[in-house]
Amino acid sequence: MQVLAVFGPTAVGKTGVAIAVAECLRERGEDPVAVNCDSIQVYRGLEVLSGAATDEEQSRLEHRLVSFIDPSEEFSAGRYAEAAHREIDSLLVEGRRPIVVGGTGLYLRAALADLDLQPPVPVEIRTAVEREIEERGPAALHDELDPELAATVDPNDRKRIARLTELVRAGIQPPRGAEPMWTASLRHPTLLIGLTMSRGLLAERIDARVDRMVEEGAADEARRAAAAGASRTARAALGFDELLEGDPTAMKRAHRAYTRRQLTWMRRMVGVTLVDRTGRDDAAVAAEILELLDPVVAGGRE
Repeated sequence: MQVLAVFGPTAVGKTGVAIAVAECLRERGEDPVAVNCDSIQVYRGLEVLSGAATDEEQSRLEHRLVSFIDPSEEFSAGRYAEAAHREIDSLLVEGRRPIVVGGTGLYLRAALADLDLQPPVPVEIRTAVEREIEERGPAALHDELDPELAATVDPNDRKRIARLTELVRAGIQPPRGAEPMWTASLRHPTLLIGLTMSRGLLAERIDARVDRMVEEGAADEARRAAAAGASRTARAALGFDELLEGDPTAMKRAHRAYTRRQLTWMRRMVGVTLVDRTGRDDAAVAAEILELLDPVVAGGRE
């Protein structure tokens, strides 16, 4: 049985497609489960801000690794990898189809392959870097990275700039980007689907999504988390700082910039099947994915 991974940019509709696929699989006798690979949806209390599956959506498809970490706690790709491997492996043993769903590239890779992780840095370096980012902003530290390294990260990507700065100051060689061939060494046979959409329509969906988040209380979530001492990894949520400042327009810009990075990364991946869902509903996209899934599902063959 193949693992199914559904990846794509913010607001492309990954959850809806995963649910539509799951409903078709259940009609064929399967019992699928979604495994989240979004780095912010792991946090309890940030469900609206992170766009996590709603209670209604989770009633249609069970989701694992969602809302299980307190926002005051630091969470890493390494810890996520351990949890995701455990979930995926146990589901396969039970004969249940894992559907890995999300938009965080590092977490997708962590779920499906074995990461070569960098060592932790001393606490005093991490604390100093966090203080500098608070006082000077991420763009200032971005300017201090060597040009080759700086070119790999957006000047507003607070979390990644902090990590790269920490590694440099600790004398550890930072990674120079994800390995393009990591999909050649997946832990299990996997169909990797990358959802795309026309840029104009995706921008409209992002704006509508942010408006909906604001209406549903995303700013309140951010304020509660900040008051409770939100960790650096929780504060990396897109829109967290913008909502604290009462600037949803800046939040929309941040989402659009992140979406461009997601699409660039996805299109460079080897082994991903791109599915353009422009003008297509979840059911139509799910039908195409099912045709690509392993032969037992797609054609009823042994």
